[in-house]
Amino acid sequence: MEKKVMKKIKIEIQAGQATPAPPVGTVLGPVGINLQEFCSQFNEKTKDKMGDILPVEITVYEDRSFNFVVKTPPTPFLIKKFAKIKTASAKGANEVVATLSKEDIKAIAEIKMPDLNAYDLENAIKIVTGTATNMGIAIKGVTDTEMAEQAEQARLEEIEMAKREAELEKMESELAEEVEPEVLTEKETDEEETDEEEKEETKNKEEEKKE
Repeated sequence: MEKKVMKKIKIEIQAGQATPAPPVGTVLGPVGINLQEFCSQFNEKTKDKMGDILPVEITVYEDRSFNFVVKTPPTPFLIKKFAKIKTASAKGANEVVATLSKEDIKAIAEIKMPDLNAYDLENAIKIVTGTATNMGIAIKGVTDTEMAEQAEQARLEEIEMAKREAELEKMESELAEEVEPEVLTEKETDEEETDEEEKEETKNKEEEKKE
């Protein structure tokens, strides 16, 4: 009799280093499977890929038994690994942070083929190239010239934008100074009131003399 599936879970785990602690324990603990058994099976199955981050699809059955399928590493992870960088560009193709060869892209595509929605290796290479470009990774002889020109254009546009913002701030500051009302200090106000009182007193004295 076929087991009834209770839940399917997807999680990314570092190859060969799964433990019952978070995040594995946090995700799988609530479904009641034997965490130590899962970690042992996963680590044994992935020990040859140490250092890679691997997506895992876990099927949990009603009797708390399980099985799992390990997928290929995420494409961005592989691209950063081959490019020897920790983070991709925050500006996408407008900032080149590394360069890969066509051979590197082909190798990544070959690794990803089982999990990519690609009909053949050529199509897989196009998918990986697109992902790399969006991460700011240039492909030597394919996208490097185009991305360099795009990055330079973006840099010039940023400089021009910074100039415009500086000019706008300057204009706003000058305008504020022109329309700012004169504000008298407490001392200046007191002095004006004293002058008015003295003038009034002098005027009264002159009128008394005339009388």
